[in-house]
Amino acid sequence: MKIYPAFFLPEENGGFTVSFPDIPGAVTWGATFEEAYNYAQEVLGFALENEETGRFDDVTASELAAVRPEEGEFVVAVPFDEIEYLKRYSTKSVRKNLTIPRWLNALAEKENINFSRTLREALKAKLHVV
Repeated sequence: MKIYPAFFLPEENGGFTVSFPDIPGAVTWGATFEEAYNYAQEVLGFALENEETGRFDDVTASELAAVRPEEGEFVVAVPFDEIEYLKRYSTKSVRKNLTIPRWLNALAEKENINFSRTLREALKAKLHVV
């Protein structure tokens, strides 16, 4: 997980505009601080996700003490967790090729085992995720 500094600007009519000094164009808004904070985590994922490679760009986050907000803004540390982001926003499946002993394949097919579901269940159990 990485921590990015974000500038929160309270708006006159309520709500907060959020921007990131390290990621130009990553801007969002929320009606409350909590909403703005949640949207900030979301917009980080959108901004860092590289559609072409299927990976996240490795943008170096500035130190919180090193960034200087404009007048009226304040700095908030916003965490970004790639796995949590993907679990929430990505439903895309990827194809994996695997090799198992022939006898195990024959037995599994005889029992009508769904290989994809079994692999998903085994990986989740091995990685202790729901």
